[in-house]
Amino acid sequence: MRIFLTTVGTIGVILSILIGCQHEVDIKTAQYAVNGQKVYRTHCQNCHGDKGEGLGNLYPPLTDTTFLQKNSDQLACIIKYGISGDLEVAGKKFNNSMPASNLSSIDIAYVLTYINTKINKGKQIYSLEKVEKNLKKCN
Repeated sequence: MRIFLTTVGTIGVILSILIGCQHEVDIKTAQYAVNGQKVYRTHCQNCHGDKGEGLGNLYPPLTDTTFLQKNSDQLACIIKYGISGDLEVAGKKFNNSMPASNLSSIDIAYVLTYINTKINKGKQIYSLEKVEKNLKKCN
């Protein structure tokens, strides 16, 4: 009986640690997403729409997860410094300019997390560390 109680107690401690760590990650992701929503509304929504649906043939949607995953390392640069020229998103071609935002690294991380988690129903945070690493590679 004593071994059983010790084993159950140990398993309980391990589970509470695992759940506690998971909960902490969820809180950070939620914080990034909430702050990202504010940044998105201020800087992105006018062109990309309330739900990231884009604006006809003028501005691409932010709902093409294949495009976002394929270009994940360039997204921070695109947001920070803008982009122009031909772009294919969601099977449509776009040729319009996106102006530089000059957002801070943390604001870029926030908005990319918002796009990933709220607009596209993903679960992954786009970390500040990843944004800073990718911004160093901008052309």
